[in-house]
Amino acid sequence: MNRLPSLQAYFAPLIGTPRPIPGRHVLGTVAFGERLGLAFDPHGHPELAVPMSSTGFDAFREVWTTTAEPVTGSRDGLVFADDGEHLFVAGTIAPRPVYAPTVRATYETAFSLVAERGCSHVFRMWNFVGDILGTNSEGLEVYQDFVSGRAEAFASYYGDGIGHMPAATGIGTRGEGISFVLLAARTASPRHLENQRQTPAYNYPERYGPKPPSFARATLVEPGGTLYVSGTASILGHETVHRGDVAAQTHVVLDNIAELIGGPSLAVAGLDGGHELKDLRLAKVYVRHERDLPVVRAVCGEALGPEAETKYLNVAVCRDDLLVEIEGLVPGPARAR
Repeated sequence: MNRLPSLQAYFAPLIGTPRPIPGRHVLGTVAFGERLGLAFDPHGHPELAVPMSSTGFDAFREVWTTTAEPVTGSRDGLVFADDGEHLFVAGTIAPRPVYAPTVRATYETAFSLVAERGCSHVFRMWNFVGDILGTNSEGLEVYQDFVSGRAEAFASYYGDGIGHMPAATGIGTRGEGISFVLLAARTASPRHLENQRQTPAYNYPERYGPKPPSFARATLVEPGGTLYVSGTASILGHETVHRGDVAAQTHVVLDNIAELIGGPSLAVAGLDGGHELKDLRLAKVYVRHERDLPVVRAVCGEALGPEAETKYLNVAVCRDDLLVEIEGLVPGPARAR
C-alpha cells in the first residue's frame, strides 16, 4: 500500500537557500524579509517574499517540505507546487484604490486552480495585507475591503462557505499590496474547528465590516493529525479585551489557543486527545508596537518554551485595538471518535 506524501515545515535563515533534508523535497517557501515578490527560487521551488522583517525582530523563511518530489508551475499570475497530495499556491495583488473586486477575482482563480489540480480541501491560508488599518479610496478600512472580496470569493465558489473555511491568518505587512499562500490536500480530510471562547469569525456582527471574516479558528488534517492554529488575538466572543495592555492581551491570546487545542475544545468537535501550549510549534507572534516586544517575548517564552521555535514580527494586527496575534501548529495525533 502506497503511503501518502507527508507534509512538514521548518524555519530557516533568510540568507541562502533552504538546507536539504534527506528524503524530503521543498514544496514551497515564504520569505519574511524586506521585500515583496513572487517567483521560483534557483532550485525551481515557488517562493512568496513578504515585507515583514525589521530591526530587532526576526527575518526568516518558512519552508514546507514533502516526501514526494512536486510538480511546479504557474497560472494566471499564481505559482504552485503539487506533490500528488498537497498543493502550495501563492499570489500577489498590487496596491490599488479599492481591493475587493480584485481580491475576489484572484482568490476565485486560486480556488479554481485548487479544483483543477484535484485538491479540493483547502486547510490553511495566510493573507498578508499592506496598510491593513488604512482606508481605501472609498473610506473603507483596507482590511474590511480585503475581507469583502475574500468573502465573495468563498461564496461564489463554496456557496455560503461555512464548512469549507480553513484555518487562516490575516495580518499586516511593512509594505503595500496584498499577498497570500494557501495549502490544500487531495485526499486528506480537514476538520475545521471553532473556539468555545470566541464567536466564529464568519458570524461577527456588521460593526466589523460589510462582510464577516472567512476563516475557522483551527483546522485538523487527517491522516497525521496536524492541527493548524489560525492567527489568534485578544478577543472573547467578538469583542477585543484589555485594550492598551499588551501583557494582558498576550495572556488572553495564549489562553484562547490553550482552549482551542485542549481536550475539552476538541471533544466538542468529536475528537479524542488534547494538547498543551508547550505542544505548539512554528509559532509566529505578530507585535504591533516595537516597544512591546520585550513584554510579549517574556510572556510567550514562559508559556511556549524553546521547542516552539517562536519568531517575532513587528506588524499591525487587523483591529486598531489589538496589540498582538499568535499562530502556529501542533503535530498530531488528535483523532476523530
